[in-house]
Amino acid sequence: MSTFPLLHRRSVVLVSGGGRGITARSVIRLAEQSQAHFILVGRSSIDEPDPQWVVPGLGESEVKKHLMQDLASAGQKPTPAALQKAYKSLAARQEIRATIASVQAAGGQAEYICADIADQPALKAALEEILPRTGPITGIIHGAGSLADKLIEKKTAKDFETVISPKVNGLESLLACASPGKLDFLVLFSSIVGVFGNVGQADYAIANEILNKSAYLIKRDNPDCHVVALNWGPWDYGMVTPELKRAFESHGVQIIPVDRGVNMLAHELMVPHHSPVQVVLGTRPLLPPSEPDPTLRSYRIRRKLLLEDNPFLYDHVIGDHPVLPATCAAMWIVSSCEQLYPGYEFYQLEDFRVLKGIVFDHTLASEHILDVKEIAKNGSIVFDATLWSQNAKGRALYHYSTRVTLTRTMPEAPRMDPIEVVLPPPGKEITGDELYKNGTLFHGPSFQGVQRVLSLSPDRLTMECALDEVAERTQGQFPVHTTNPFIYDTIVQCLLIWSQYKVQAPCLPSSLKKLEQFHEVPFGKRFYVSLEVVKATDSSVVGNILVQDEKGELYLRFTELEGTISRHLKQLLSKDPSQ
Repeated sequence: MSTFPLLHRRSVVLVSGGGRGITARSVIRLAEQSQAHFILVGRSSIDEPDPQWVVPGLGESEVKKHLMQDLASAGQKPTPAALQKAYKSLAARQEIRATIASVQAAGGQAEYICADIADQPALKAALEEILPRTGPITGIIHGAGSLADKLIEKKTAKDFETVISPKVNGLESLLACASPGKLDFLVLFSSIVGVFGNVGQADYAIANEILNKSAYLIKRDNPDCHVVALNWGPWDYGMVTPELKRAFESHGVQIIPVDRGVNMLAHELMVPHHSPVQVVLGTRPLLPPSEPDPTLRSYRIRRKLLLEDNPFLYDHVIGDHPVLPATCAAMWIVSSCEQLYPGYEFYQLEDFRVLKGIVFDHTLASEHILDVKEIAKNGSIVFDATLWSQNAKGRALYHYSTRVTLTRTMPEAPRMDPIEVVLPPPGKEITGDELYKNGTLFHGPSFQGVQRVLSLSPDRLTMECALDEVAERTQGQFPVHTTNPFIYDTIVQCLLIWSQYKVQAPCLPSSLKKLEQFHEVPFGKRFYVSLEVVKATDSSVVGNILVQDEKGELYLRFTELEGTISRHLKQLLSKDPSQ
């Protein structure tokens, strides 16, 4: 991983749509942090001088009064359409000039090209005049876009072209002017509409999803270029009125504050890291439950896992190599099932088995395959799932299998007695810090949720937990949705603690008869884990687990979680080289 930011003082960045709006605000922030050179491309001309009456502080109504007089003096009829066109032209010129001034005030350099981003010859001709003195383009930010929102049956071919052209043809023009193989980075401003869709924006969804898929293709062919498609949610800017903001919030869509949005982009380019090619920056909209087709279907889902795209894996190392936590594999399967049926959510996992863990070493497969088969649709939807890959000889290697149940209406959680918090006597307390430091638990910060062990006996263990929020980028390809694999891993650590203290050997989860989720466990919230050991031998331990809050409300129930005990694991997990 490079230790230098992708954007710096010597960078020359071509920015489409960079003169105005949120792209302009982003460029100003990047200039503050990098003092780079920005070439901004937009369709509005800034060559026409402003009328003499333009002074700072004029409101919209005053400006329009002057424009009406100018139109009349020129012999034009000041119709509402003509007035609005003149106003938008003047406002655009002023905003672009203000952007250029702000970039320069921040220590960067900026110049502006008036061109249709989709007009490749015009863009190339304009750049030929600039690049001899700036040097070659080292980065591209593609922020241009246009809307023509209508229900699909009312859309015209012209509407479609209006939306598709700046996004798709614009990207082709930009790449014709600067090959990705010679760039430090390529950032595409996409939208969550491309992921989740939106009423009246079929063409906009298509345009953004083309950007998303293009990013993957470009990255595949140019691995040394940092390529990312940022799927933005709505920003608190411009056309997002208070009424529209309330409408978004009623559908579960959070508005991105401008400062937070530009900081996200700055982090993408100024902080060295390996990022996923596609990043969703916003919340999933609430979708009404769909009535499932009674036909039982099967699906095959392919996924490429990369160590650099999943920073949390460095917090789950066994021996010399990161290993995918079983909880991440389970929640990967669950999340895939949920995405097939919007409006349904995870309730139950059954017969989960670890067949062969996924290790991030030379044996890591180029892709992993999830086979999902529907076996019942009777109010709930039940799937059988198998996660597998092919080894170097082309043979199937099975990693995990389970059964997943989704439901439209969650069952009521059983009533439980509150956890009785009884502190151990002085000097006998076992803290989470101690467990993570002395090697009882091998987990790094992303999984360090055990706060303290409250009781430990031959057949029981109770512990208090709270896991700090794991940064979205650290979550990588396993983002938290309705399930939280990081908290789930914290919970099952109770089995490892018990085996280390009672049989002086570690264990790792190998199977689970049933998991029921009644409520999600949020980051940062205190919860209690109660383990009841129902069977233990020299080679395995089986236990039932309850996860509750301080009032006794049941979050999760694990039935017959089995861990495989291995003294060989002690050497692999030990932080003491003498072990």
